[in-house]
Amino acid sequence: MIVGYKDKRTEMFAAGEFVPAFQGFEQQAARRLAILNAAPSLETLRALPGNRLEALRGTRKGQYSVRINRQWRICFTWSGELGPADVEIVDYH
Repeated sequence: MIVGYKDKRTEMFAAGEFVPAFQGFEQQAARRLAILNAAPSLETLRALPGNRLEALRGTRKGQYSVRINRQWRICFTWSGELGPADVEIVDYH
């Protein structure tokens, strides 16, 4: 279960509100957030090949990402037993 969001627009989108920046990939983003919300572990996310779960490096070390499409990612940290935290939808390029 998602513990918390890193930014307001991702939180608003997850609550079902329209976010203009996410127009054009809303369905894919909603599907990925639902998968992330339901995942009991990182291993579960890793087992789903379409997720393309990646451990990030550099300034995002300690975070993971799941691809929405070629340009957008859902980035998050994993908070032990609690699950995904600091969830944000980001333009990765």
